[in-house]
Amino acid sequence: MQHTENSIEIIGARTHNLKNIDVTIPREKLVVITGLSGSGKSSLAFDTIYAEGQRRYIETFSAYARQFLGGLERPDVDKIDGLSPVIAIEQKTTNKSPRSTVGTITEIYDFLRLLFARASDAYSYNTGEKMVSYSDEQIKNLIHEEFDGKKINILAPVIRSRKGHYRELFEQIAKQGFLKVRVNGTIKDLEYGMKVDRYKTHDIEIVIDRVAVKQDEDTDKRLTESIKVAMHHGDDIMMVIEQDSQEVRFYSRSLMCPTSGISYPNPEPNNFSFNSPKGACPNCNGLGVVNEINLQKIIPNPKATIKSGGFAPLGEYKSTWIFKQLELIGEKFGFKITDAIETLPAEAMDMILYGGNEKFSVVSKVMGITKDYKIDFEGISNFIKNQFEESESTSIKRWAKEFMDENECSECHGTRLRKEVLYFKINEKSIGDLVHMDIVELKKWFADLPEHLSEKQVAISHEILKEITARINFLLDVGLDYLCLNRSSKTLSGGEAQRIRLATQIGSQLVGVLYILDEPSIGLHQRDNERLIKSLESLRDIGNSVIVVEHDKDMIVRADHVIDIGPKAGKYGGQIISQGTPAELLKENTITAQYLNGKMEIEVPKTRREGNGKFLKLSGATGNNLKNVTIEIPLGQLICVSGVSGSGKSTLINETLYPILNAHFYNAVKKPAPYKKIEGLEHLDKVIDIDQSPIGRTPRSNPATYTDVFSEIRSLFTMTSEAQIRGYKPGRFSFNVKGGRCETCEGSGVRTIEMSFLPDVYVECESCQGKRFNRETLEIRFKGKSISDILNMTVDEAVEFFEMIPKIYRKVKTIQDVGLGYITLGQQSTTLSGGEAQRIKLAGELSKKDTGNTFYILDEPTTGLHFEDIRILMDVINKLVDKGNTVLIIEHNLDVIKLADYIIDIGLEGGKGGGEVLCKGTPEEIIKNKKSYTAHFLKKELS
Repeated sequence: MQHTENSIEIIGARTHNLKNIDVTIPREKLVVITGLSGSGKSSLAFDTIYAEGQRRYIETFSAYARQFLGGLERPDVDKIDGLSPVIAIEQKTTNKSPRSTVGTITEIYDFLRLLFARASDAYSYNTGEKMVSYSDEQIKNLIHEEFDGKKINILAPVIRSRKGHYRELFEQIAKQGFLKVRVNGTIKDLEYGMKVDRYKTHDIEIVIDRVAVKQDEDTDKRLTESIKVAMHHGDDIMMVIEQDSQEVRFYSRSLMCPTSGISYPNPEPNNFSFNSPKGACPNCNGLGVVNEINLQKIIPNPKATIKSGGFAPLGEYKSTWIFKQLELIGEKFGFKITDAIETLPAEAMDMILYGGNEKFSVVSKVMGITKDYKIDFEGISNFIKNQFEESESTSIKRWAKEFMDENECSECHGTRLRKEVLYFKINEKSIGDLVHMDIVELKKWFADLPEHLSEKQVAISHEILKEITARINFLLDVGLDYLCLNRSSKTLSGGEAQRIRLATQIGSQLVGVLYILDEPSIGLHQRDNERLIKSLESLRDIGNSVIVVEHDKDMIVRADHVIDIGPKAGKYGGQIISQGTPAELLKENTITAQYLNGKMEIEVPKTRREGNGKFLKLSGATGNNLKNVTIEIPLGQLICVSGVSGSGKSTLINETLYPILNAHFYNAVKKPAPYKKIEGLEHLDKVIDIDQSPIGRTPRSNPATYTDVFSEIRSLFTMTSEAQIRGYKPGRFSFNVKGGRCETCEGSGVRTIEMSFLPDVYVECESCQGKRFNRETLEIRFKGKSISDILNMTVDEAVEFFEMIPKIYRKVKTIQDVGLGYITLGQQSTTLSGGEAQRIKLAGELSKKDTGNTFYILDEPTTGLHFEDIRILMDVINKLVDKGNTVLIIEHNLDVIKLADYIIDIGLEGGKGGGEVLCKGTPEEIIKNKKSYTAHFLKKELS
């Protein structure tokens, strides 16, 4: 294969399931890699091309730097030529730090900080007046103007409204040679041992000089010197008091309120950062939220007694120090620990919750003897708070958090910034006001801004405004007009996070880079797809190569080059089955081509289910942008909640409905978003939420352990005659437990060799050859297979192998039914995609006995799924509904929406323009709606 300058050549790629493939990818083009889920798309794009690009980049670092980064293993490929620097924009790379926001990721907030530091006006939070600041020369001129011919005192404020006796301060002032001080408005001579009432608040100023103001050179010099000394002692603030009228004037080198004398530091970008001590709100440390004790969680049932576990953090009575203290508090306030908590006196409750340190005596009624007791109790509430703030143990912090709520900070009201920062304004808006606007509002505000600025401000801010406007436009281009800059990055969906990173990359205007994206269309309504494709084309047009792993029809058709991987998934995939332009792809006979050219399709059902006639009704939902929404969900049907991105679907279902159901069935503590009432809960008996979070965070977790089929398999092995003779128990066949596993690699199958200054090397364990178990365990066989052989089986093979064992067969068959026959039972959960993890969870639920009254919630289950996989998944979901269950899916994919029995469409737009139910009913009823974007696109699908 001859390498050309305009292509990336990959020779002999064998990562994961790739079958030694050779592929040529044109540079500076929009290339789509498509194919069934599990066919090897990500293995080629991320685990081969991106991994090699990363490895080459890290190889350029010094050996010293590389030791901190850890090593990157070379992907299993013979050769890659023509590789540019690579940037991967994945779904799971968002920063989950509570300090990361949309504004900080896109860098718009950095430019806002710069803008406010250079072009804002400061106002007093006391009087609302515009703040002023002067140079020493200006102060001297003002004194000459305002106090000419008058006698004045020049003072330096050192204490402002604080308690204390200040004896040491007075001594210090006297040692510096000063003779007089002004205390609470009265000038006094400094005396030895002087002090004030320590329990009252005081204002103290040093009298620096007493001057009769004249227009001569001597007065001028004296004023210059006095101002300098006063500013030094007064921390850049000084006061002038006219002797006759006692009128007070403040002057400051910093920004200062001319009436009340409060001052702000001169603005710099750090003052507007909630990640800097200079700008962060001191109450919440710049997080915008604080964790506060929720007494209802501490006392879930006030009718319960202390002894029976009425205080949830303590549990039931045990003979411990803490219960002894509670008994002492009972002695003092006259109650027993067998009394209901609601009957306890208010003072006793106060001591139990917030602590106390008291000695008291009790006279025995029988003997008349006086007994002394001592209570030294921290208080349950204080203890929980201290554990949360100070404990180094994650599990203790998690325990403490169970009794707390995350509430908006009462000081900064969620803006994360200090009070004074919010009084720096441009065109009557503070930086806190701007970060709460959605992107559309923000664009309009910045477009109108130059008209409201002075000439000087326009000159200062011209370049900054250009940068901000460009970045705002990039966010609009990728369909994120409904977000606001203050939105925390941890609340973003995978698709939103990916598109924000895409907007940031477009803004960086890099050239000659290879971008690899993982399904950027996730979570995006069909309406916004066009803008996303244009963004990718603009990345290509400025001279970059763009590779997209994608299943979206529009994206495939608009690509310059398409690579189709297959023919099937897992070990039956990993081959290039076609490549070329979209027009060439359509002529092929691959599964992808057949769905694109209409030979195959997901068929629309001839009739819609009527449901069971019962309803779940949620009234008055007002979370985030929801405008007092009321929905009726018909039970026993397949329901789809649709609408453009940001219209309020997740708020309505994931933030309101699911927490209500979860709390009702399982006493979960997540607080639902505000709503008025819910009706119809009696028609359901459980709720199951199936999202795309990983099924495990370590390589030790896998589909067999997650679906619990591994327990059944281990029990099966213990029942073999050989295992019974040897007395093996199920733990013997676990790679997580000592005894049966290989102890050289501790059951992981590989050994990590640390190479000090070089990357770590992973080698197959020499003791077990990667089989995870020791020789004795592997000698036990069932139908000729060891426990290790079974973990290496694909699900398809396991279905055949366990056909005669119903308990195991039912579980592996459901994994096969959701289209995951290609994965192995022991595949590490960290290598599964979000869509695969979601389908394993679905399989886990399907294998359980259902009651026919279950409410399932799925959030975009089509993520990462090919058209054929969607067909298989929807067959499985339809089986669930056919048994009488209700399945509610939040979805943009029209192949799913058209199969629904009932649609609830939310809109019209995202953000403030959304939050209303536009239309509801069967797909056939929905398409009659003229306003709904979903209806517009659905009409084409049904026609």
